Amino acid sequence: MKWPLSKKMETSLLTCVIHKSEQITMYCADHSQLCCSKCVELNHRPCLQVTPLHQAARGKSIDFKNLSVSTENTHSQMKQCETYQEDRMKSLKVSYKEHERLIVDGLRVNIVSYLRECETSTVNTTHEHMQYPISEMREEIKYLLADFEKSTIKEKKEELNLKQAPLKVVRNSCIRLQYELFHLHVAIRKVLGKELSFIASKKCLENIQQSDIFIKENFSNKALAVNGKSVYNVKMPSDSNTCGIDSICALPNGQVLVSDYGNNKVKLLNQQYQVVSHCNVSHYNDPPDMCLITPTEVAVTVNGEVQFITVSQSQLAKGRKLKLQNSCHSIAHNQGDLYTCSDTALYKFTLSGKLVCRLYEDTSADYTGLYH
Repeated sequence: MKWPLSKKMETSLLTCVIHKSEQITMYCADHSQLCCSKCVELNHRPCLQVTPLHQAARGKSIDFKNLSVSTENTHSQMKQCETYQEDRMKSLKVSYKEHERLIVDGLRVNIVSYLRECETSTVNTTHEHMQYPISEMREEIKYLLADFEKSTIKEKKEELNLKQAPLKVVRNSCIRLQYELFHLHVAIRKVLGKELSFIASKKCLENIQQSDIFIKENFSNKALAVNGKSVYNVKMPSDSNTCGIDSICALPNGQVLVSDYGNNKVKLLNQQYQVVSHCNVSHYNDPPDMCLITPTEVAVTVNGEVQFITVSQSQLAKGRKLKLQNSCHSIAHNQGDLYTCSDTALYKFTLSGKLVCRLYEDTSADYTGLYH
């Protein structure tokens, strides 16, 4: 025995999805659409197969069991999409907070180093004369630092909001489609009468179709096609061994970074793929991997550590280095987080080297994490 449909749910089923103040009274077979009187007047006048609802529902057999399964499956997919978007938003927020902290900490270190340099350069004979200006300078720098922190946080929050905006739009659409699918799933198990059953089935099918299109547009993987290839020589006069290119990273400006395992170097290529700069890195027996962090910075795995290298005016310079808690064979960067593979596991780190979590581990062999 079916529990009766609530009045609220019945009203929701009968309401036109386009004209909320109107009830569904017709069906257009030409477009497979439920219609109210306004729909017919505005959009379906030329259609040949517009019939009253009771006539359209007459003699129609509906497989509610399969429809219920399809609705439930689509609802589950939309829930996964919502969770995915939520995770992306959270990850983005964490990354921006970490990035803010690194910028402010870097500025603070530079200021403190500068002050110490000023103080240590002051000779005893002029100490009394210099004490006041230094104290004044210290207060001024503290004020500037506080103002910088405030303005940086505000700027980063605005940037974060801009980047989160499209994610929120997709997330909200997921929630809306989920809500509609859930209530339709409940309704089709309780609905009585041919007309209501017909409406419920058509709305279910339409919502499933909308959800499928939405998932394909926002979450489906896109295939890449190779249009051609070219060969370039990146050997330098100072190279003593055969070049062994193990990883490559393209910069937004068209320059390319390559790691030469054979000669323990990271090389910068210009837009014509000529070597214009390099820096030495020791790889020993572990081939390096590399990923883009910012438009002018990359991270390179070096003997289980992560070496940051910056690009400025077509020159390479080593930056900070992270010593991780585990071996590091490969690396990737996404939305401010680092992902590394050890011998057997995949890890997630912040840009400062703090371990967030171990995402996956395969101990079925000794080196399941190599080359992934």
